[in-house]
Amino acid sequence: MASVIDTEFPVWGLLPKRETGVTSFLNKYPEFDGRGITIAIFDSGVDPGVPGLQFTSDGKPKVIDRIDCSGAGDVDTSTVVEAKNGEIVGLTGRKLKIPCSWKNPSGVYHIGIKNAFELYPSKLKERVEKRRKEELWDPQHKLALAQATRKLIEFDLKNPQPTGKDKLKKEDLEAQIEVLNNLEKKYCDVGPAYDCVVFHDGGMWRVCIDTSEKGDLASCRVLGPFRETRDFAALTQLDQLHYSVNVHNDGNTLEIVGMCSSHGTHVASIAAAYFPDAPEKNGIAPGAQIVSLTIGDNRLGSMETGTALVRAMIRVMQKDMPIDLINMSYGEHAHWASSGRVGELMNEVIDKWGVVWVASAGNHGPALCTIGTPPDISTNSVIGVGAYVSPEMMVAEYSLRQKQPGGAYTWSSRGPSVDGAFGVSICAPGGAITSVPAFTLRGSQLMNGTSMASPHVCGAVAILLSGMKAKGLPHSPYSVKRALENTAMFQNDLDPFAQGHGLLQVEKAFEHLTSNCNHPDRDVRFHVTCGFGGGTTGLSNCKGIHIRGGLQDRPRDFSVTVEPIFAKADDADPALKINFNLKLALSCSESWIECPSHLDLMHMARVFSVRVDSTALEAGVHSTSVKAYDISCPDKGPVFEVPITVVRPQHIPLSSSGSSRPVLSFRDVYFKSGGIQRHFVMVPEDATWAVVRLQLPAEREKAISGMSCSGSSRFVIHCLQLRPQLVCKTLEFHKMVNVAPQLDAVQGFPVRGGVVLEVVVAKWWASLGKAWLDYSIEFHGLRPEHPVVSMHGGEGIMQVEVRSSLRHEDVAPAVSLKNQVLVLRPTESKIGPLTTRDVIPPGRQIYELHLTYDFHVAKATEITPNSTLLSDLLYESEFESQLWMIFDSNKQLIAAGDAYPCKYVAKVEKGDFTLRLHVRHERRDALERLTDLPLLLSQRLPSPISLDVYASYSQAMLSAGSPSTGSSSASGPHSGGKKMPVTQLSPGSILPIYIAPISNEKSIKSSTYGQYLSGAISYAKDEIGKKVDVYPFKYIIPEAPKKSASPKVDSKDKERTKWDEYCEALRDLKTTWLSKMELIQQSTALYEELKSSHPDHLAVHVARLQSLEAEKEKLKEKKKDSGKKGANKASEGGKEAEKGKEGEKEIDEKASASSEKGSHGDDGEKEVGDDCKQEKIISILRQIVIVADAVIKAVNQPSLLAYYGMKVDNRPDASKIKGQMDKQKWSLLESLVRKGCALSELYSIFIENQGINNESNELPSSISDSPTPVSLDEIDVLMRDVLKFADSTDSKVIQFSVWHAVVMGHHGRALRLLQRQVAEDGPTRKLEDKSLHSYQSLGWTHCIRHFEQSIPVRYPVSYHPF
Repeated sequence: MASVIDTEFPVWGLLPKRETGVTSFLNKYPEFDGRGITIAIFDSGVDPGVPGLQFTSDGKPKVIDRIDCSGAGDVDTSTVVEAKNGEIVGLTGRKLKIPCSWKNPSGVYHIGIKNAFELYPSKLKERVEKRRKEELWDPQHKLALAQATRKLIEFDLKNPQPTGKDKLKKEDLEAQIEVLNNLEKKYCDVGPAYDCVVFHDGGMWRVCIDTSEKGDLASCRVLGPFRETRDFAALTQLDQLHYSVNVHNDGNTLEIVGMCSSHGTHVASIAAAYFPDAPEKNGIAPGAQIVSLTIGDNRLGSMETGTALVRAMIRVMQKDMPIDLINMSYGEHAHWASSGRVGELMNEVIDKWGVVWVASAGNHGPALCTIGTPPDISTNSVIGVGAYVSPEMMVAEYSLRQKQPGGAYTWSSRGPSVDGAFGVSICAPGGAITSVPAFTLRGSQLMNGTSMASPHVCGAVAILLSGMKAKGLPHSPYSVKRALENTAMFQNDLDPFAQGHGLLQVEKAFEHLTSNCNHPDRDVRFHVTCGFGGGTTGLSNCKGIHIRGGLQDRPRDFSVTVEPIFAKADDADPALKINFNLKLALSCSESWIECPSHLDLMHMARVFSVRVDSTALEAGVHSTSVKAYDISCPDKGPVFEVPITVVRPQHIPLSSSGSSRPVLSFRDVYFKSGGIQRHFVMVPEDATWAVVRLQLPAEREKAISGMSCSGSSRFVIHCLQLRPQLVCKTLEFHKMVNVAPQLDAVQGFPVRGGVVLEVVVAKWWASLGKAWLDYSIEFHGLRPEHPVVSMHGGEGIMQVEVRSSLRHEDVAPAVSLKNQVLVLRPTESKIGPLTTRDVIPPGRQIYELHLTYDFHVAKATEITPNSTLLSDLLYESEFESQLWMIFDSNKQLIAAGDAYPCKYVAKVEKGDFTLRLHVRHERRDALERLTDLPLLLSQRLPSPISLDVYASYSQAMLSAGSPSTGSSSASGPHSGGKKMPVTQLSPGSILPIYIAPISNEKSIKSSTYGQYLSGAISYAKDEIGKKVDVYPFKYIIPEAPKKSASPKVDSKDKERTKWDEYCEALRDLKTTWLSKMELIQQSTALYEELKSSHPDHLAVHVARLQSLEAEKEKLKEKKKDSGKKGANKASEGGKEAEKGKEGEKEIDEKASASSEKGSHGDDGEKEVGDDCKQEKIISILRQIVIVADAVIKAVNQPSLLAYYGMKVDNRPDASKIKGQMDKQKWSLLESLVRKGCALSELYSIFIENQGINNESNELPSSISDSPTPVSLDEIDVLMRDVLKFADSTDSKVIQFSVWHAVVMGHHGRALRLLQRQVAEDGPTRKLEDKSLHSYQSLGWTHCIRHFEQSIPVRYPVSYHPF
């Protein structure tokens, strides 16, 4: 029989509106579709170019403002230039041609630079990186590798046994292949760098970004500020990232607004998308307009920051473009909700500015008390939204085989909040298929979460407010929230903690608002606080009554304070406050609650008592509320509620002998799709970990009904313990598992004894069919004396006691240290006021504190910065921001992080780094207290360090002095002690263990005072226990051992007088200063003086070589700068126009220097004096050769070689002789290397001046007519002399090795050496230029393009702005 094809697609389920009454409301009131309402989307950014976000239903622009509040898109455009011959030089070094059509009356241009990858969301960056590699790198790189391999094969055929120069030639060909393979292995695309040009056309600021990367500004879009022009464009055809711009600080700061993910566009589309040709795809409020406020920071992978949140709220407070409501589908979990600077500003936005705030409750269910912040702040003003899935959504969005009853998503966060509030106000559909940004290359996408439920409610509020405005009826954020809660449809078969007051009902809410718009409580918020014991935290300012554990053997009384607070209280009419009076009836439906029957409330705080008698309640969770009704109009529902939640845990009976195992078992428990079972257990006092086991009942394995073909079902195990003033994630375990016949799910997790544990077993909402489960919760315990162990290496052996009270446990302690933690202090601190976009209306200035920390990494590793005073705090922090950025020695941005250190691990190479920390606050004095703020820098060790554990102090003593801690179990006078074997600990027993300090000091030899090693200690032998029952371990590093051996004093040294010592010290001081002299005349005079008085002191000549080298490099820089004077003069003209600004000249000179660095191969016009500089350089090179020869002749090389050929020196003064020989060796090496580099450079200068073609790698054997006669043979002999004393890759030699390879035409060898030098010393611009020269000589154009175009990113002029 042919199947019936259903051709009617359930489009109404793609963006559901029927479930909440939106469709019927708009059918009834088509003009109340959000018109006249502006929604601020606090999110990752909204794409104004996608379908549905172009116009409103009444033809107005949909997105009316776009702001990147995070600062990630900021560009420093404080460098000011003027055009010369219709061109300016950008900070990349490119010449930018100014189109004739541009209007710029001032003639002044602000220029900056932006790395495109800083604007890309992570997925887009991956796509563009892949495409660029495939098109710009792979084809030519593969050809180059094939060509190099072919040349090597051909050479081997012609030269089967190469010698001399042929051997070097083969080495060069092999090096080319090695270099190409290394380039492929370490390929890294940092992205294109775009010049940014900002100018004023007389009416507004205009911005052009040179995405052509050629200076062709005519081919690039010119945009105005989005708010004024609605201008936006795709950055490039490849990325399709729609960006817009804003300009701040008189043109000195450009803000490029993009998106850090697709989330914000999807959210905005749910709230307000408008599709004129497909109305079924419309958002909830198609007539509403949108302001996009990006709070996600692209540097942090879309994480929100305090800076972004405050800037977004400042924009909401501005009166020139009023905002009616906010949707925030963002949030984190806070340690506490009672205070915090960001939370206080949120209250201010609602209370003083009358803005309705809607927020997602979070996606952290199904356990209770998992509400995020917001809505969990110090008041109940934010509308928290849970996620609901309807049957129609299951079919249309998720394509489920069977339509299930509607319910809450398993992952939707549950109330109450930790301090007793509902947390979830209402619920709404939490999934939709709608528009996403163009950079995703798709028109629409399915997303689900409370992030999608929140904009549904926000859009619903927009159509409600649209109707209220059209009717001329007043409202407030408080009346809106009460209307939504009092009219929501409570679903009896839904989890009450997930739905709050129920499913949103728009029509009833509108009726509530219109009917009660003139009631005296319309503009009043009722601030409810419960007295001591009101919450599980024991605080006195809880928003509800929350009893979780503790003694519940008698009724408890709670004081409840209710205070009416008027909207815009400072501006409210005093008569309203004076006349305010409500006669309230208080009621509760539960018999275990006693409360007063009435309350007379006026404009003051009133207190009443509520008695909670939970003594007769069964184990589990029980919830209710005390509701306050206005007796004059009880039908409008309660004006406020006092939520009450009581958790009665079950206790596990324990026996002192351990014969009764601490286990809770549940058999044959039935689960439907989305079904949840909650158990609250008082964890035994000494329990430290628990194991949950899920399995199908044996008798049901043969009768599985409705499961998938594999017979498996998906379940979520969520276990949670709450600790006072700590985030709910502190003691939490969350895992999704599959349970099938013959396949049990066994999961372990740590627990805290004496604290109530919630264990949730939930069948995944989309896992179809019925299921029966057997499951159990068993507890284990090895409780240490101290949960955190801190051991000082100088204190010797440490004793730790472990106790077992629950059952027989096998003990096998293990200590592993994985990180080295450094304590850094700031090297610089600056406090200053921020710009106008950081002023809270009407005039509250925000200040910033910049802290700079410098540190060195000795070996490539992973690091994690942690500003402990500010870490793990965001919404609850008293400061606005704690953003940090790490830069390498070239100022390239390496990594960034913010409030939560565990989220940000940076991989760094060996080198020097700078960390810049940014803290903001309204009070300058608060920042002044942080100017010396310490910062912890955790570095992962190359390999973990294990500490040995012993069963007795005596065995640990035998080990403490051992040179190593091997695994041998032998003991005796000449070996380490016997390590602790596995020991069984019976219930009620205490076992001492002894931990020996690190015996191998080499592993921590680089450590200094204040550093420590961090890791973990475990005690259990059980496989699950040793993975989950772990405790922090700190090992404080003692002072490093000192060498006690003192060198023997020679008899001649004893005869030295103080005058001799003085003369020698004076000689050494002058020699030291010789290498530092900046003026060549002074350096020459001092050299001649020292040479005449100490002719045999080699250090004098070496210092002279260093002085000459420094002078030569200085002349080179001056020669390089001379080609930039034209650009500098143009810049000076611009700076005259802006001469009131301090420091701009220096900035412009840096920009010009960067321009020269970026324009590889473009020498520009030679200025008079370049030839003179060249002659001076040649003169200095000659002097280097002369001075080096003086050292080379003074050293007896055969004698030196003979000494180092000795195996053992048994002479009594061997150490002194060694010191003398080492000095001679390094002086000789320095001179040979300096001379070799000088001769090589003279050789290269001659080639350059004569225009000899070097592409064939064939060079003339000698240059007799050069300024200093130089031959390749002479250079080669010098290299052979060097190699007698050091390897070619030695740090003192490698510079000459590179020159030698270059002049010999062996650019493969040169590049291999340069790669090694970069790995050892870090990348520098000088090494970069040398590499580019060799790439050019080899014809590897793809390498030239790749590295040359990335120079502005890898060697920026200044640090990235905050």
